[in-house]
Amino acid sequence: MEAYCVSANRAYKDSVFSLYLSNPERLIDVYNAVADTDYPLDTPVEINTLTDVLYKNQINDLSFVLDGKVVVLIEHQSTINPNIPLRDLDYVSRTFRDFYANCDIYSPRIIKLPNPRFIVFYNGEAPQPAVKKMRLSDAFFYKEEKPHLELVVTQININPGYNDKLLNNCPTLKEYMLYVDRVRIYQKDMSLSDAVNKAVNECIMEGILAEFLRKNKAEVISMSIFEYDEKLHEQTMIDIGREEGLQQGLQQGLDTGINALISTLKELNISDDNIIEKLMDKFKIDEKKAKEYLQMR
Repeated sequence: MEAYCVSANRAYKDSVFSLYLSNPERLIDVYNAVADTDYPLDTPVEINTLTDVLYKNQINDLSFVLDGKVVVLIEHQSTINPNIPLRDLDYVSRTFRDFYANCDIYSPRIIKLPNPRFIVFYNGEAPQPAVKKMRLSDAFFYKEEKPHLELVVTQININPGYNDKLLNNCPTLKEYMLYVDRVRIYQKDMSLSDAVNKAVNECIMEGILAEFLRKNKAEVISMSIFEYDEKLHEQTMIDIGREEGLQQGLQQGLDTGINALISTLKELNISDDNIIEKLMDKFKIDEKKAKEYLQMR
């Protein structure tokens, strides 16, 4: 089934993920762990996250330029989305504009751009491999061995048991995952508000995101509740859509069966009264409904 397009929702707000990683040292810690680099924690970092290209209510991504040479887009996802490469293409195109805004793109001199890197941290409940490469070329109509345009997104599963070595080497990422996982576990047995409050208080006591949570406790609680409420709303809408689709399918099947039977009985010159009786008996509908079907033929 082909995807449909929606307009962007401008009523965005930060998530715990974006707030937590809006710290240059944390960003460097995460990037070093993922890319196997050793940038010092005082390496220049310019956070340049865009806020006008998102299609959800909440900002779960961060864009930053590291040492002026690498532009990194990091995103957190709890759902599977095969269109991330397409979104990132739009994102990095807009980001690159800042690097050539005052340049003559028709100049004989090449305009230097930072190397892009696209990372998605996945912690949803649907099964996913430890690491998965998502490519823009997967969306092309024709498969080519060497596409003329490509963009590769690395999806890293940060659920327990998938990339434990990475998490152990990156306290920033591990502590964030411990908090998120704790909220998810508690939410199964208590209200969302109670689950978030309990997770925040326990993490502070146990030294998990302690400094960050103490400083931003009220904001984190508010963000977490909004985030999980949004997920619940999305799942509710999906469930409603499935139920409505099922009902529509059943109704279409009923209509088809009734109309086919009416056509057959009319060809046999069965009287209208007898047709109505057969419809009521076979399809368990009342006389009024049976007459309505008969009149539509």
